[in-house]
Amino acid sequence: MFHSAIMSTYKVKVSTYRHIIAEKTNSIYLTLINSKNQSSDRILVNNSYLGGFVNFKREISLDICVEKDFGDVVLVKLEKQKILINFQWFCEYIKVKTPSGKCFEFPCHCWIEDEKPVFIREGTARLLQDDTEFLTKKRQEELEFRQKQFSWKEWREEYPKSMEDLPPEVQFDRTKTIEFGINLLKVIGESGRDIFRGFINSWKDVADFKNILGNFNIKNTLLENVMQDWSKDYMFGYQFLNGCNPVMIRKCMEIPDKFPVTHEMVKGSLKKGVTLQEELMAGNIYIVDYEILKGVPASSDQVYLTAPICLLYKNRFDQIVPIAIQLSQNPGEKSPIFLPSDNEYDWMFAKMWVKSADFIVHQLDTHLLRTHLISEVFEIAMYRQLPAVHPVYKLLKPHVRFTIAINVAARKSLISEDGVITQISSLNGDGIAEVIKIGMETLTYESLCFPEAIEARGMNNAPKYYYRDDGMMIWDAIHNFVSAVVEIYYDSDEAVESDVEIQGFVEDWHSGMKKPHKSLKTREELIKYLTIAIFIASAQHAAVNFGQFDWYGWIPNSPSTMRKPPPEQKGKVDMKYIMESLPDRGCSRKALGTAWALSRFQTNELFLGTYPDMCFTEQPVKEAIKTFRKELDEVTNIIKSRNEGLAFDYCYLSPDKIPNSVAI
Repeated sequence: MFHSAIMSTYKVKVSTYRHIIAEKTNSIYLTLINSKNQSSDRILVNNSYLGGFVNFKREISLDICVEKDFGDVVLVKLEKQKILINFQWFCEYIKVKTPSGKCFEFPCHCWIEDEKPVFIREGTARLLQDDTEFLTKKRQEELEFRQKQFSWKEWREEYPKSMEDLPPEVQFDRTKTIEFGINLLKVIGESGRDIFRGFINSWKDVADFKNILGNFNIKNTLLENVMQDWSKDYMFGYQFLNGCNPVMIRKCMEIPDKFPVTHEMVKGSLKKGVTLQEELMAGNIYIVDYEILKGVPASSDQVYLTAPICLLYKNRFDQIVPIAIQLSQNPGEKSPIFLPSDNEYDWMFAKMWVKSADFIVHQLDTHLLRTHLISEVFEIAMYRQLPAVHPVYKLLKPHVRFTIAINVAARKSLISEDGVITQISSLNGDGIAEVIKIGMETLTYESLCFPEAIEARGMNNAPKYYYRDDGMMIWDAIHNFVSAVVEIYYDSDEAVESDVEIQGFVEDWHSGMKKPHKSLKTREELIKYLTIAIFIASAQHAAVNFGQFDWYGWIPNSPSTMRKPPPEQKGKVDMKYIMESLPDRGCSRKALGTAWALSRFQTNELFLGTYPDMCFTEQPVKEAIKTFRKELDEVTNIIKSRNEGLAFDYCYLSPDKIPNSVAI
């Protein structure tokens, strides 16, 4: 006698961004799979047309009937079959409720591109060694597919490896695409209007630079203060601590031979009765050296580049002020050492040359190489070596959002042979590559660790170094959070060392950076490694990116290029020579617009501590995220309270102003 099988109903909810064109021209099917590799009947997801806007979020409810003994669901399979034209279809997540009341979450957050089936793992993070044979095979298939999608490319030999053909999941979303395009158009449009008006010649006076700020509201901003005090020594020195490039300054314990500064030269700048040697021993002397620019050729005979050295002093007001500047790496009669006691124009011009060099080193080494390109390599290695179910993938995913995409745009629009940087600086494409090459040679794993980098530069006790103070609080918060997550999934050092996926991730990153391979053998090493990755993508990038309009908006404060050679004698510079050296009107406008565009937050910015998209579904990690957010809130309050007593707010490392990732 025939008996019909007893059927049970699984309640399924699919969250998607409704795309009418995709859903009218494609059929989307869903199948449940259990741990024994048994499958339910597939069901059509988009079986009804509701009308409405072209693209908006919605949730679809489905009932799937299966045999009684089907059990827990471990995979969901999505398939897309085109009817007319193949359009991408986005799935945010899937939730499944079993007949017994169990609930399973399947984070997806990806575009279904073609007719190849996509398998989505249940959201619980798992290491490879904890998976079944069946699921191990699925993670291997996922990585094989991703390694084809995310293949290493070499844009230039001198650069870290990268990629150019972007899968949909790493492209800008609609909002980001529109905002980024509008900002670039504003830069191009304003520059075009200057050319039309004939504003491409030299400025007549420093005050004339205000003419390009007419469309910006700068009242009661840091930029307004910069405009007022940019030529003062205290403002010049302050920027090495808390400006766009706060990583160049270091403690000086001995004057280098290539910079023969004597006590007689600087005694007028020191505390009365104290020698230069005594101040060196007391730790009150600092140095900034742009040796990275030595030998790098300027792009033409109409612009100039040099590699200056600047000596600074902590005075009795705890200000860091310049006391000597040499505009080359080669001392001699044609490379005088400029001093505060020199005439007004000599000293002003020497400081401009230092800040012009700082602009280039900041943009190419501090900013581009040490945040953008490093983070891109982390992202590519993550996609190539870590399946979506791996806890480290889930941990890093929010911190790589839009990074590859913004770097592709930068390689095309900013650092290409005819890009913005070549238009506003003294370098062409080859010169940019040379600076990156030298930067790569000096880049070490240890230099990427924030506390170690501060200590290596001897900056532990420098006064009013808010970049250091705030950065240490952020580092500690990230380190604590990463520690909590790692200890949830790795119960021993052996678990780290035996995780072939995490070892592959580390090896791939070092390969992409063209550095010797480093393996991780302990949980603490893994924690440090991941803290570095997250800190660079979030806090370090925020610190060196979002102050650009504040500090570069006033062109004389940080000239992007110099159009006259550096003086080889003192007393030969006047204001006319200085104005003819500074960027012309067109270059100034473009530099200002670039600084403004690169300093913008996007409308739907995701800030540090935000873990959307159901990255983690387990309660212990959700609790760790709550603790992380609480600690970040405390840091925000500390910084806000501190800033109330400062002449200039330092907000770049306030957690509520630190985006999760390098996305601009």
